[in-house]
Amino acid sequence: MDPVDPVAPPEIRPCRAADLPLLDRYLPAPGAPTRHADRFARQEAGTGTYLLAWRDGVPVGRGQVRWDGCAAPEVRAAVGECPEFNGLDVRAGLRGQGIGTALIHAAEELVRERGGAVLGLGVGHGNPRAAALYGRLGYVPVVAYTDRWSWTDAAGRPHDEADACTFLVRELAAPET
Repeated sequence: MDPVDPVAPPEIRPCRAADLPLLDRYLPAPGAPTRHADRFARQEAGTGTYLLAWRDGVPVGRGQVRWDGCAAPEVRAAVGECPEFNGLDVRAGLRGQGIGTALIHAAEELVRERGGAVLGLGVGHGNPRAAALYGRLGYVPVVAYTDRWSWTDAAGRPHDEADACTFLVRELAAPET
């Protein structure tokens, strides 16, 4: 892998089709070879925005705003179609340098630009580091739920996954004018 400047602030922007090979190289999704393409397809359909963090021309982080909200029925009952930020990931070795925070702030700004007043996200019960980050950023727990998703491996075999999570929300301040 190419070296990345660990102190340069990341550039955050939506994914482009030309970014997909670089994502597969620098932020691989082991066992889920179509993950980036699937998120880009959601963006192309208008139901999501796939945000990427870049340093020195290399993708170093990612996360997706799902404009239609979390699919879990427990979450929908508690918060409706609140936009959800999911799939946050930062390259190993670069975590703890503000890249995840920058991605979350960019997602919040996108929600504000669309007139939204709240953003939600889920955190797995086995991920205390992420939970601490979200708490520092002002996200508060709303409801426990089970995150369920499916994926197909490189051999074409489908897999179903489930993770015990808590959905958190943050009220967003209106943009300054």
